Amino acid sequence: MEAAQPARQEESGVLSNLARAVERIAQSDGDYLTAIPELSLHRRSATTEPMHCLYGFGVGITVSGQKRVALGEEVFDYSAGQSLLTTADLPVVTHITHASPTQPFMGLMLRLDPRTVVQAAAEMALPQPGKDSSYRAMSLGALDATLLGAVTRLVELIDEPRLLPQLAPLLQREILVRLLAGRHGPQLQRLVAVGSPSQQVVQSMAWLKVNFTQPVLADDLAASVHMSPSTFRQHFRAVAGMSPMQYLKQLRLQEARQLMLNQGIDAGTAGVRVGYESASQFSREYARLFGAPPLRDIRRMRETT
Repeated sequence: MEAAQPARQEESGVLSNLARAVERIAQSDGDYLTAIPELSLHRRSATTEPMHCLYGFGVGITVSGQKRVALGEEVFDYSAGQSLLTTADLPVVTHITHASPTQPFMGLMLRLDPRTVVQAAAEMALPQPGKDSSYRAMSLGALDATLLGAVTRLVELIDEPRLLPQLAPLLQREILVRLLAGRHGPQLQRLVAVGSPSQQVVQSMAWLKVNFTQPVLADDLAASVHMSPSTFRQHFRAVAGMSPMQYLKQLRLQEARQLMLNQGIDAGTAGVRVGYESASQFSREYARLFGAPPLRDIRRMRETT
């Protein structure tokens, strides 16, 4: 108990350093791309409405405030010092739950490279993870002081553009190694375990992300990874938090929403482009996911931005 107190104090001090480093760059509300392509910083001075988006392979860290991410029926709340690891492309609903002008939400996202994960995992003598059935493509965990320190040095490196090309890859490698050796390690290891059901499901998810406009049957996906349909659905739901067809539907609907919002495409055309043959089915499923029919939803989004 007495030993835990200095550790918490150290983590608090390192987190304060990280908050100052992020705030030097993110001085007002917004999303900040950085000179490190894989790293982005984010700041909000008020809570936000739930927003549908796609989370890719990477780790998100809350520096101050609190954020909620919903994956299917599973909800992840993560606050200062906690991280959310995503090991596959996942459609989620996210919003800021704690933020104010005096205590803003600040966070960062660091994208990871699967090939680098495979290489680093192969070089490390790590204990084998437990049963594959416990694998999730999204996991929540606290960060220790050493990992927070490595992330802080990476953010601070943005102020040293002359050294950045040489040092950024080294710091990113250190962060990845510490993730593999820490609480998120089992999730990353299962991702790269060749031939495991979880890896096969992630491969199917990657295929769907590229080919979501095509006609797809869950049984065909199961056959492509040599699983029975029931076993495939079971593993898919365990990894993604939803069924294969629910995953496909969300990919299509989120892409249709972006087409209408960013390119001014009408609902009928957007539905056809993302793979719907029936306009009424598209409108019905769109309203079920986003809470309003396409035209009304897009109008509402434009009025609030």
